Amino acid sequence: MWDIISAIATIPILIFIIVYFGYGFFIKDRKRAIRMAMDVSTLFFILNVGALINYLFDITSGLYGILLVMIIGVGLLGNIYYRKDGAIPWKRIARVVWRVAFFVMVLLYVVLNIFVFLRLAITV
Repeated sequence: MWDIISAIATIPILIFIIVYFGYGFFIKDRKRAIRMAMDVSTLFFILNVGALINYLFDITSGLYGILLVMIIGVGLLGNIYYRKDGAIPWKRIARVVWRVAFFVMVLLYVVLNIFVFLRLAITV
């Protein structure tokens, strides 16, 4: 059981490392490689954090809650840009929400994995 949990827990990190080094090897630009690795691995972090929330709290709506918060973020940023400029730059808003989601998901990923491992250690 520990093998399965540790394998699932490391998937987003492995995706980040593979994309970073693979993209960085071909492009030779570290900033673009980090951005690309962040953009690709965000999806896996979102899925993993949703699964961790489902496991810890015994619910089935962890992923939907994350997506709802992201949609609310898009709406709030769209409102701010519309009031400021009179136009909505969808691409820019999507990029901002996606990158903020990366940082929040990494933080939640670390914290929730600690709680999962503590929960498993206590129950064993």
